Parts: sequence; structure tokens; C-alpha cells
Amino acid sequence: MEKSRKKLALVFVLGVLLLGAMLGSLCGELIKSALPEGVVKEVLLRSIDISLGPGILDLVMFSITLGFTLKFNLIGLVGLAVAYYLIRFWR
Repeated sequence: MEKSRKKLALVFVLGVLLLGAMLGSLCGELIKSALPEGVVKEVLLRSIDISLGPGILDLVMFSITLGFTLKFNLIGLVGLAVAYYLIRFWR
């Protein structure tokens, strides 16, 4: 019972951190459309892409293509930090 509870807590923390990073990146994309061209926009929204794939499974009747890409920018990292702070505050 204790082991499954710890595993659930870990999944919850990772899920909240991922959600914070995603919301931060979404805010970054919204800021991108509002900021004028310049150095501030370039620094805040420069992103690092981490990707896996695409992997293709080609069967006779159908084909499946899977891929995964993480796109981090400074605003996304701020969202990740806010999510971490909220988890620490909440517990």
C-alpha cells in the first residue's frame, strides 16, 4: 500500500510539473503575438526542442506514426518554477 501511494504521489508531482511547463509555454506563445520584434522577444521566446521520433510502424492494412517533441522556452521554465512552488506550498 505504501509503495503504491508513493508511486501515485510521484506521478502527481510529475503531472503537475508537466502541466506547469505546458501552461508556461502556452503563455509564451500568447506573449509572442503581443510583443514587438526585438531583443526582449528573442530572449524570452528562444526555445530548445527535444524530440523523439517519428517512429513508423507500417503494417499491411494501416500505418502508425508516433513522435514526441518538447519545446522549452524561458516562459515555460517560469511556468515550471511556479508549478514547483505551488506543489511545495500545497504539501
